[in-house]
Amino acid sequence: MITDRNAIPAFRFIDLFAGIGGLRRAFDMETGTGGQCVFTSEWDKYARITYCHNYGDTDDGIAGDITEVSERDIPPHDVLLAGFPCQPFSIAGVSKKNALKRPHGFACEEQGNLFFDIARIIKHHRPKGILLENVRNLANHDKGRTFGVIRHTLTENLGYDIFPMILNAKSWVPQNRERIFIVGFPKERGITDFTLQPLRDRDPRSGPKLSAILHPEDGTETAEGHFTTGAKAKVCDRYVLSQHLWNYLQCYAEKHRAAGNGFGFGLNGPGDVARTLSARYYKDGSEILIRRPCGPPRRLTPRECARLMGFDRPGESKFRIKVSDVQAYRQFGNAVVVPVATDVARLMLPHITENAGVAKEASDSVA
Repeated sequence: MITDRNAIPAFRFIDLFAGIGGLRRAFDMETGTGGQCVFTSEWDKYARITYCHNYGDTDDGIAGDITEVSERDIPPHDVLLAGFPCQPFSIAGVSKKNALKRPHGFACEEQGNLFFDIARIIKHHRPKGILLENVRNLANHDKGRTFGVIRHTLTENLGYDIFPMILNAKSWVPQNRERIFIVGFPKERGITDFTLQPLRDRDPRSGPKLSAILHPEDGTETAEGHFTTGAKAKVCDRYVLSQHLWNYLQCYAEKHRAAGNGFGFGLNGPGDVARTLSARYYKDGSEILIRRPCGPPRRLTPRECARLMGFDRPGESKFRIKVSDVQAYRQFGNAVVVPVATDVARLMLPHITENAGVAKEASDSVA
């Protein structure tokens, strides 16, 4: 991590479909591997609020709909980052669209075709490196045909060597969260031995447990807003499930167990690893519920979600959350796990900067 604000950036990058900046934090000078963000696109107004509060951008400095931005108006850059919309490819998204008889994948014109906006920007600027991130199901969607189109576009049409790998974040954070990372470099650069395998080889049993991200509720942290209250910074009652909702979730889970299905809530304690935090967490919190000494369990607070996704380190409360809980849950559920992306960035760094000393030091620091 580079902390000198006067330091010269080692490279320039753009942040497409930025969300709340998970990939940016991995590559930025102040929070990551030493780059300077020169262009950001994000259409969601609430994500833009969070982004601006945390990175010093102004709303009018963030591009909205990328389909309306000419590649010629995007500044030159060394690295292209894109966590392009995952809903058209996710298991939950596909199931929902099938139920509504709506198209998914590339057939979803609203979101699925946005990959080709990434492609036109890559074609025009030909950055030294690219990093795309999406849900695991991208690799299997439409029996592999969707990923086949992506691979063909990047390798044959654009001339990039690509190195895709599915990584599980539970080696970094207490969450079972699998995502595909696609790293790419122009073929003329001859980078053929790059691999993310060292990250995949990490032992998930050595990863942290939920105790690392939960509010201690013992007075060792300061009460914050409506998340925690009192001298001991206890989690506020608003995050405790009503008895009615708790009864419903238990009945729902029992019904599916009797039918031989795996649907149900995820009940966790401090020594556990959570399920995947989703953008729908605001609805009932069922995928990650925290046991209490008595009574119904509770949801995570947005601050705990920030820690679970690596935007805050354990015990920290630095990431600025200036939106409603509903929007915060959506944002963290859609985000990339920051420490995973940061280690990907460190492995990429020797290939995207000419400052070999800085690059090697950063690459060697990957755990």
